[in-house]
Amino acid sequence: MAAVSIARLGGMAVALAVAAVLAQIAFPLAQGGVADAVTALVVVLLAGAALVHALASRGVVFALALLVGAAGGGLAAEAIGVATGFPFGCYEYALDRLGPAIADVPVIVPLAWVGGSYPAWCAASAVVSALPRGRQWMRVPLAAATIVAWDLYLDPQMVTAGYWTWCAGGPSLPGFPIPLSNYAGWALVAVCIATLLAVADRGPAPTPRARMRRDAPPLALFAWTWLGSAVAHLVFLPDLRLSAAYGFVGMAITGVPLLLAARRIRPWRSRIHGEPPDPSARRSNNLAR
Repeated sequence: MAAVSIARLGGMAVALAVAAVLAQIAFPLAQGGVADAVTALVVVLLAGAALVHALASRGVVFALALLVGAAGGGLAAEAIGVATGFPFGCYEYALDRLGPAIADVPVIVPLAWVGGSYPAWCAASAVVSALPRGRQWMRVPLAAATIVAWDLYLDPQMVTAGYWTWCAGGPSLPGFPIPLSNYAGWALVAVCIATLLAVADRGPAPTPRARMRRDAPPLALFAWTWLGSAVAHLVFLPDLRLSAAYGFVGMAITGVPLLLAARRIRPWRSRIHGEPPDPSARRSNNLAR
C-alpha cells in the first residue's frame, strides 16, 4: 500500500473518530427519533474509524479479520442469542428503532462489536508491549476483559433507552435488569474475537513508543470511551450513575496501565529533541558517552 494512500486512510480514520465523538456529545441532547438516528450514526462512525485505521496501520488481512471476527462473529452470536438465549440470556431488540435487521438483529449491532473491539485491542496491545518480554500471552485475555468492561457502559445505557429488553431471570447487574449471563456471553465472544485478532496481528512488532504513535486515534477513542462515558453517565444521564462506576472501574484494568505506560514512554516526544525512540536506546546512548 503506497505511503500516500496510508496517510490518507490515517487522516480519514481521524476524521471519522472525531465525528463519532461529536455525535456522542450530541446524544444526551437528542430525543425520540433523533436520538435513535444519532445512536446509529455513532456506531457507523466508530466502526468506520476502526476498519479504516486497521487497514492503514495493520493491512488488509487484519482489517478483514476485524470485520469477519467482530462483525461476522458478533452477528452470529447475537442471532443465536436472540433465537435461543445462548450465550447472553433471553432478550430481544426494538427492531422498529434500530434500523434494518438480519435474523432479528439490527445491522448496527455487529458494527458496534467492531467499533468497541478495535480500540480495546489497541489499548491492550499497547499495555502488553510495554511489559517485559514473555508477557505477550496477556494480550488476548486483557483485550477480552476490556471489551466486556466496555459493555458495563453500553448495556445499561441501551437498555435504559429501550433499544433492547431482557427477559432472562437469575442474578442481574445491581441497579439494572441485565442478567449476569450477558457478561459471560460477552466474555466468550470477546475471547474469540481477540484470539482471531492475535492470529492476524503478526506483523513486525513496533517499539512501544512507535505503537502508541501509530495507534493514537484508537487509543484516544479508548480513553474517550473510558473517561467520557463515566462523565456522561454521571452528569448528563442521571439514571446511569451506577453504570458510570461499573464502566470506569471495569475499563481501568487497561486504562490505568495504559496511562502509566504513556507517561513512562512519552510517545508524544519528538526525535528532534534528541530523545531516542525507546528507553533501551536511551540507555545505550548513555553507555556510549
